[in-house]
Amino acid sequence: MSKILKGTMILTGATFLSKFLGMIYTVPFEQMVGPEGMELYFYAYTPYNILLSLSTLGVPMAVSKFVSKYNSLEDYQTGRDMFKSGMQLMGITGIITFLIMFLTAEPIARFSLSDENTSASVDDTAMVIRMVAFALLIIPSMSIIRGFFQGNESMAPTGISQVVEQIVRIVFLLVSVYVVLYVLEGSLSTAIGFSTFAAFIGGIASLIVLIIYWKKRKPYLDKQLAAQEYTYDLSKKSMFKELISYAGPFVLVGIATPLYQLIDQFTFNKAMASAGLSEISGASLSAIHVLSHKLVIIPVTLGIGLSLALLPAITKSFTKQNMKLLNHQINQALQIISLLIFPAVVGLAVLSYEAFGSFYGVEDVDYYGGLLRWYAPVGLFFALYTVTAAILQGINRQNFALVSLGAGLFIKLATNSWFIVLFGAKGSIISTGTAVLVAVVLNLWRIQRAIQFSYKAVYKRTLLIMILTAIMAVTVWIIKLGLGFVWDPIENRLAALFILFISAGLGGLLYLWMAYQTTLLERILGGRVKVLDKFLKRR
Repeated sequence: MSKILKGTMILTGATFLSKFLGMIYTVPFEQMVGPEGMELYFYAYTPYNILLSLSTLGVPMAVSKFVSKYNSLEDYQTGRDMFKSGMQLMGITGIITFLIMFLTAEPIARFSLSDENTSASVDDTAMVIRMVAFALLIIPSMSIIRGFFQGNESMAPTGISQVVEQIVRIVFLLVSVYVVLYVLEGSLSTAIGFSTFAAFIGGIASLIVLIIYWKKRKPYLDKQLAAQEYTYDLSKKSMFKELISYAGPFVLVGIATPLYQLIDQFTFNKAMASAGLSEISGASLSAIHVLSHKLVIIPVTLGIGLSLALLPAITKSFTKQNMKLLNHQINQALQIISLLIFPAVVGLAVLSYEAFGSFYGVEDVDYYGGLLRWYAPVGLFFALYTVTAAILQGINRQNFALVSLGAGLFIKLATNSWFIVLFGAKGSIISTGTAVLVAVVLNLWRIQRAIQFSYKAVYKRTLLIMILTAIMAVTVWIIKLGLGFVWDPIENRLAALFILFISAGLGGLLYLWMAYQTTLLERILGGRVKVLDKFLKRR
């Protein structure tokens, strides 16, 4: 099995489980805190995600690329030196960004809320922002350890630590919210404050896992170090100069999604008020960026896992100028995205009402399910942006990622309020989708120009994938309509869950069968689908 596919499977599996748990917990969480609590939660996490990326300065992914590069040159000492220096840097930036977020919590809260919100709401929002800020003290140092392991093409430490971090965070979050609201009968804002503080607790758990992995892997890493014959002996200044040249674009790429969300956080409420929809503004915002995003991010995890596994491999191929292997790696990455994410987002769009109703209840599902239907396809664009940005970074064209992201953010800023006034809450989704799509197209164009990459195979396979997806979507729609005559998913949550499970399961099996019969799976994944012969053996 190729290292890219193996690494992708490990990271995607771990990220999928982490995101799936992150979706599941919102069901009891939303039931306990309601729309008001979810809105507060969103206001805290968007600036946190941005400052988290700024606190790491893009260093973890840059360290992955840096270590991979020098390992391919058989200079392991330079990578180890960078790891030590990077840990020191992350400790400092973590403290600085913690202080920034903690001290500016109130201004951030005021910018986030419309004029119709009370001063108490500002105080509550500022408090939950301060609570989540504590995670900035530990997450940057933790993430650089993950970057070092990824640079050594060891993906298990990142995957396992992600899952442990999520489990511990969710357990602390749910228990603390329950205790505050139902045992101590405390305020909603206090409960949300503890729910955001859970990020700090999860970070500690993840760091413990990574330290255990470090102690376990250190003898092997030391053996590599002892066997090397040559080192470039870079000075700390030279190392940081090279690292920063890699890291700069990683910062903005890492905060692409939070930046789009931040624009909504600062403009959504005011635009909805202008449209005469202020009464549903907060609930709509949390429905899009917290509840629906939790569902949409599930297929996007493949893009995240693929990009993390892809970067060291592409960097190595590019460094050695193995263009044939490089083109194969890029082709495989883009085709995997099309093969798995395209049908996933289409299926989610078809079953949007059932999905939202199953996880979050059927109250007003006609409205919120419609928002999810619009938002689902945006997941494909987010995944493609993540992967194409990783490819650009692997071929030393990372600076262009700033151009594409800048173009996307400009479109989002220029159209967001306008579209919201015209189309209501879904105007925000249309604006985001258009912006990210433009960024993806620009990235694909730059990749083609940089290495004369041909998209012929990608286009050909994607066309077949679209045909199979269309057949699957029509089939799922028919199954859904048929079951709807027996159970009403709009009125009954259990009916929504049943229809979702049956329709998605049969649709997924049909797509898998068609992809296997047309040899699509084998052509994209190689000979690694032979296990399916036991179940889908051709006659």
